Amino acid sequence: MSFNRPARPKQLVLALTLALSLGSATLSTPAFAQAGSDWAGTAVRIELAAQPLAQALNEWARQTRLELIVSPALVAGRSAPAVAGTMTPREALERLLAGSGLATARDGNAVIVRPASQSSGPAVLPAVGVTATLQDDTPSEATGAYTVRSSRGATGLALSPRETPQSISMITRAQMDDFKLNSVNETLDATPGVVVEKVETDRTYYTARGFNITTFQEDGVGVPFTMGLVGGDIDTALYDRVEVVRGANGLLSNTGNPSATVNLVRKRPTSEFQAAASLGYGSWNAKRIDADVAGPLNAAGTLRGRLVAAVEDKDSYLDRYSQNKNLFYGVLEADLGERTTVSLGHTYQANRSDGQLWGGLPLYDDSGRLLSYSRSTSSAADWTYLDTTTQLTFIEAVHRFDNDWEAKAVYTHKDIDWRGKLHYVGGVPDSSGNGLVSSPSKYKTGNIQDSVDVRASGPFELGGRKHELILGASWSLSEADATTLSGAGSAVPPLQGWDGNIAEPAFTADGGGGEYADRQRSLYAATRLNLADPFKLILGVNATHFRSTGSNYGVDRDRKEDVLTPYAGAVYDINEAVSAYASYTEIFNPQSELDAQLRRLDPVTGSNIEGGLKFELLQKRLYGTVSAFRSKQDNLASYVTNLGTIAVYEGTKVRSQGVELELSGDLTERLQMTAGYTKLAIEDDEGESARLFTPRQIFRLSTTWRVPGVDKLKLGANLNWRSRTSNSTTLNGQPLKISQSAYTLVNLMARYDISDKLFVAANLNNLTNEKYLTSRYWADQGYYGAPRNATVSLNWKY
Repeated sequence: MSFNRPARPKQLVLALTLALSLGSATLSTPAFAQAGSDWAGTAVRIELAAQPLAQALNEWARQTRLELIVSPALVAGRSAPAVAGTMTPREALERLLAGSGLATARDGNAVIVRPASQSSGPAVLPAVGVTATLQDDTPSEATGAYTVRSSRGATGLALSPRETPQSISMITRAQMDDFKLNSVNETLDATPGVVVEKVETDRTYYTARGFNITTFQEDGVGVPFTMGLVGGDIDTALYDRVEVVRGANGLLSNTGNPSATVNLVRKRPTSEFQAAASLGYGSWNAKRIDADVAGPLNAAGTLRGRLVAAVEDKDSYLDRYSQNKNLFYGVLEADLGERTTVSLGHTYQANRSDGQLWGGLPLYDDSGRLLSYSRSTSSAADWTYLDTTTQLTFIEAVHRFDNDWEAKAVYTHKDIDWRGKLHYVGGVPDSSGNGLVSSPSKYKTGNIQDSVDVRASGPFELGGRKHELILGASWSLSEADATTLSGAGSAVPPLQGWDGNIAEPAFTADGGGGEYADRQRSLYAATRLNLADPFKLILGVNATHFRSTGSNYGVDRDRKEDVLTPYAGAVYDINEAVSAYASYTEIFNPQSELDAQLRRLDPVTGSNIEGGLKFELLQKRLYGTVSAFRSKQDNLASYVTNLGTIAVYEGTKVRSQGVELELSGDLTERLQMTAGYTKLAIEDDEGESARLFTPRQIFRLSTTWRVPGVDKLKLGANLNWRSRTSNSTTLNGQPLKISQSAYTLVNLMARYDISDKLFVAANLNNLTNEKYLTSRYWADQGYYGAPRNATVSLNWKY
């Protein structure tokens, strides 16, 4: 098996067959620089996690850019220790192989791994250079790369980004660690094409291609998203990577939405012991502790475990706001024989916020003059708080059959508790800042979600060719229970410089509530047809039954829907480096918004099509996409007004089209990057620009660089630019537009390795101290993002 030049499965099978049937041969010409020049003389930076030996050798070849040849039988079932530091490739490889009974030898330009007993004899090699890729389940933490080799987020099939007929972005563990992306908000804010609409301190919407992201997965399995937005601040300490598949994806998520699907991939137990810890301190007294330990729990290694914990406590640039966050994640994994693995995991996250925003700051006065505040200004009273507690338990069973088929069943139970005392400030102030009125309330909301997903996938032969198929069924139930108590409102003084001192009222008035349930049942199937060596066709369909019952704040939610969502995609390999692709899917998405008669809007319907080019360069270490997309939606909810405390919407026709460019991976052994550019246009059915709060252009760049001559030093930068945004409302019967100019946020990082196991890091955010509103999602209110801030951390890995 040769590591560094991934091949198609057919080529791999042929090469393995020849290797087993022939005893000796010569090597093919290597794809990398000659081994003699880099093998033993030049020290390079190596970072290899404890992992299966086959994966470790593959990653060694990627990091050193050397040709490596080994028989698959020699490494099957073996594990490798963690290896990190500045050393020659030879030293790193010898550490990987220590105690394995394997040794290395040179043969021309290649490095060979073989039994130590053969180390002094002639090379015994397969007839052809055998090639392989990283295994499908290789975690990104094991590679240290800014890309991964496969994802199941689009179709359920393990496809590389180039094989996936949609635009796909990855934020790996390495990028999250480099730039301290400790929350899903921060991670998605670094993802090409995604906009994080942080409308309040503790509530967030996400959009892509101009539309709300409402489709989420965990480990490739769809999860209910009842409330349409994220409450609290989801920590990323338990995730190996975050995958974003842009465009409609109703195959696995049961609904088609032309924005994106976010797949959160959890960390899993490892076959070798590993541990990590981090202590961090930053601006506004921000303190954070992370711990992560994993490895086998018995001598045979058939029982493995992992425990992740993170504790964060911080004040804020916002007056009166502070947050405490506690995360604990544990997972056990057991092999019930050679082919069956079961997993049991539990996540607990508790967020406590004091002085949180509920709504924002009024952005104009009664004359239409736009208002400006200091960045620390807040409308929160000093007695407000919001507690969000999420507990999730999952049970997973996987069985691998002799014919390369795999069956997987997952049960997930999720319990979300959301409660707090809130202080909304409404009204339009006069020129002196007076005229604002409070609307205090006390909320308690519970959401219990249960879901089951069962699927089987594997190859089949038809017409003399091997194809792939996935069949699955899913069921989910989401039950919500909400109560609200209101207090008497009172006049609020001008917010600029306000200390939040206002009497806490008695919460005695019934503010309404809700009790409702959403049920879904789905059957889905997809196949990847190998019609010709360069041409693959993916066809899929999802049949889903929706049922909603109950009421929410006096509004009836009873509804039934049956929908069939087709999916089609094609990939054509133009040459070894470039592929053309196209995909089409229909859109069906139930809505919770109400019309003027307080009836739920009908579901959104429409279609989504995209196409473009995908390419792999530099021995597949650099991945890129050039894509164009177009989607149309009918009956999409558009805000009209408020009837009392209830927001009223109308259904509109909206068209979105645009282009996306993305490049990610390793430019050199020292330089990693992820970059993406999006340009789009959104119009309503009258041809007018719509959803102007969405930036029409977005550019993202994250890059890190190992400094030559100072190999222990890594430097990096993150750039986030977005174009002008706006939103419109009416004042005294006249239209009023509030705009925000284009702006750029620049973040920097530096890391210095004290030893192979210990390093210090510093992160500087908002280098230029840009002043900006966090979102223009709401027309009349908003608040400002954080000014320049910094974090330092001490990090240890074993």
